[in-house]
Amino acid sequence: MKFFVDENIPLSCVKFLTSSGYTVFDVRNSTNEGLEDRDLFILAQKENALFVTTDKDFFHTIPRSVGNHFGIIVIALRQPNHTAITEKLIWAINNFDLSNMRNKVILLRDMGYSVMD
Repeated sequence: MKFFVDENIPLSCVKFLTSSGYTVFDVRNSTNEGLEDRDLFILAQKENALFVTTDKDFFHTIPRSVGNHFGIIVIALRQPNHTAITEKLIWAINNFDLSNMRNKVILLRDMGYSVMD
């Protein structure tokens, strides 16, 4: 499985994913750093990757403007920090069938989640 992490995802998530055997695309320190949200998402789709972000636009707006995609996980916490974000990502990996995420968006909050098909 491939993950494409937004710039707002902590490096602790990247380290967890790579150590768990996943392929991870991270735009930090690349020529793609700072791309507009829509362009970044399109880049992730070219890699056939599940997109991970803390940006709520990826729950409401971006998927509708792009169409088919390989899935999105949005982590929206009141007081985000690298530990809490990493814990939510691990929880999602353990509780969802991520191999079946095509055109689905998961919004993870402090006390629950929503799934949009």
